[in-house]
Amino acid sequence: MPRGVAEEFKVSMLRILDEEGNCDDALKPALGDDQIKQLYELMVLTRAFDDLALKLQREGRIGTYPSSRGQEATQVASAYALEESDWLFPAFREAGAYITRGWPLEMQYQYWAGDERGSRLSENSRIFTISIPVGTQIPHAVGFAWAAKLRGDKIAVLAYLGDGATSEGDAHEGMNFAGVFKVPVVILCQNNQWAISVPRSRQTAAKTLAQRAFGYGFEGLQVDGNDVFAVYEATKEALGKARSGNGPTLIECITYRMADHTTSDDAQRYRTSQELEEWAKRDPIERLRKYMKKNSLWNSDYENKVQAEASEKVRLAVERFESVKPPEVRDLFAWTYAEFPPNLKRQYEDLARSVGGGD
Repeated sequence: MPRGVAEEFKVSMLRILDEEGNCDDALKPALGDDQIKQLYELMVLTRAFDDLALKLQREGRIGTYPSSRGQEATQVASAYALEESDWLFPAFREAGAYITRGWPLEMQYQYWAGDERGSRLSENSRIFTISIPVGTQIPHAVGFAWAAKLRGDKIAVLAYLGDGATSEGDAHEGMNFAGVFKVPVVILCQNNQWAISVPRSRQTAAKTLAQRAFGYGFEGLQVDGNDVFAVYEATKEALGKARSGNGPTLIECITYRMADHTTSDDAQRYRTSQELEEWAKRDPIERLRKYMKKNSLWNSDYENKVQAEASEKVRLAVERFESVKPPEVRDLFAWTYAEFPPNLKRQYEDLARSVGGGD
């Protein structure tokens, strides 16, 4: 029986800046020298924040923490492409996006210390709360974008997920809905090659994660996630398309999680040192540094200044976070029931007596 072609799809791959800092000027986004420096400084600050967070966790000063080391370009550049009126829906590994969007450093440390007041941001920040359950932020982001469309708000929504989350039903349902209703959302997949101990090859037999978008009826593309220029350009274009009413986009950023999944994980049990060494050569901060050096935007004095400022910012953030009065014991039990049931009341009273708190 003769067979014709019903439809054809192609996944494009965008790369502008290579590992040696060489740039394809024909594709380079319209960023001024000051903006390039700002992107670099945000990535350096993100890594300084991350490094100190790991130390704080090991000292018992914050709780379980998910490192973003190696993914700075993907996060900083994508959030940098947002307009002030746009919204950001994170998963849980987006420290670079939070920092770029203006979430105070001390409040981030506070959140990871287990104090939910750290996520009590003003509406003007336009950052939705961190989503720890894998994939649940996608239906939230799509629903928010749909509401904006119904209201006629000319905004875009940027939602993050990992390669592991693409195997979750929440992601499928959210993206299917986004395609059907053509909502103004950009879904950015940080394909960092590992979902805890499960490699990318076990998430799907498909050659790319980006190609899934075509099944939902919208565009999918791949980007070198360690290339700050490529991530910025792809995200900016997709956000503009969303705001103009042309529907969603799925961007798959090829990057790598250099640290453990979280501080409760040991990645040495499932991946090799050779793999780490190969990805270390693609470090996003080093790549941009090489470009800046070639273009007279970087020197050792500038580097020392940037590193010193980042170190001081995170030091002061810890000082401020640890000076905040701890929450009341009652807050562990509040906001679930209008009135405590007897068993919960007994637990609360026992805990309040043992720690000498309560009200």
